[in-house]
Amino acid sequence: MSPIKTYTEEELVFLLKQRDQSAFSYLYDNYAPALNGVIQKMVEDTALAEDILQEAFVKVWNNFSAYDSSKGRLFTWLLNLTRNLTIDTLRSKGYKKQTKISADENSVNNVSDGFGADKLDTIGLRNQLSSLKPEQRILIELAYFNGYTQDEISKQTGIPLGTIKTRLRSAIFELRKMLQYSE
Repeated sequence: MSPIKTYTEEELVFLLKQRDQSAFSYLYDNYAPALNGVIQKMVEDTALAEDILQEAFVKVWNNFSAYDSSKGRLFTWLLNLTRNLTIDTLRSKGYKKQTKISADENSVNNVSDGFGADKLDTIGLRNQLSSLKPEQRILIELAYFNGYTQDEISKQTGIPLGTIKTRLRSAIFELRKMLQYSE
């Protein structure tokens, strides 16, 4: 069994610009779970989320020359690309039309059993997340909704563990303040 190859961000970027397929496989293996988590928060349909993730990675492969490391980290670029692609998909006429058709076809089955994902969020935490800074919101989503540990978040994002801990702590403090004021 051969040892697992790891890359620094700089090595990975260099190899991706050279269109190295093993580097792209590494990129997918190490970033897809986090990006899929972000898509899943925006899209309830698992099949659609998988399609968006695949389309995002095709876009990354075809447009990697557009990445500029002086403007931000690789994960941030990937996250923004994926999020924007998800938003574009949700705003598209085809998606809206399909959603309307699906809702009409299943209108008999649309009676809520009271246990949907929205019902589980009785304190309104998801709504409050939109008030946080983007870097805090992403970390809260990765940690509490996707189940990543702080160490896993650090490895996925390339942000030092101490910074992750500090941002999470300040995000929790902000959420606590918001929830106290909304009572």
